[in-house]
Amino acid sequence: MSSNVSHKIKKRNSSNDIFITPLELAKKAIDMIEYNQADIWFDPFKNTGNYYNQYPNDNKLYSEILEGKDFFDFNEKIDIICSNPPYSIIDKVIEKSIELKPRVINYLIGVGNLTARRLEMFENAGYGLTKIHMCKVYKWYGMSFIIQFEKNKQSIISFDRIVWKE
Repeated sequence: MSSNVSHKIKKRNSSNDIFITPLELAKKAIDMIEYNQADIWFDPFKNTGNYYNQYPNDNKLYSEILEGKDFFDFNEKIDIICSNPPYSIIDKVIEKSIELKPRVINYLIGVGNLTARRLEMFENAGYGLTKIHMCKVYKWYGMSFIIQFEKNKQSIISFDRIVWKE
C-alpha cells in the first residue's frame, strides 16, 4: 500500500470499516474449518454475503447492522463463526464472539490486530489458535490474517506479555 493511502486512513474523521472480502478469500476461510453437517454457521457481519452465501450447509444465521440486525444483540446457539469483523471495534467483537461459545471462531483481521492481549482473551476463554493464514488484499491497509480459534484445542502459537530489556 502506498504511503498516500496509509496517510488517508490515518487522517480520516470517522471509521469506515466496510471492506468487502473478496469472494475467493472468504471461501479460503470457510475451507479452513472442519465442520459437521449439523453445525450452525453464523456470519455476524454479512454485508454482501461473501461468507454467508458460501457456507457449506443451510444451517446458517447472520446479523448485519445495515439490515437492522446488530451482532451485539444476537444470542442464539451457534457452532461456527466465520466472517470479516470491523477492526475498529475488534475487542468488543472478540468479547461477544467468545460469549456466544461457538466451537470455532474464524476471522479475517489485520496483522496489527493480532496482539498478545487478544490472544490471551481467547486463551482465557478456553480457545486455542489452531490455524493461521497470511494474505494481502489489494488496497487494504497492510497484510491480513485469517485466524481460527477452536474451543478446548491447543494453540499453535506461544506468547508472553513480558517487556524484555537488555
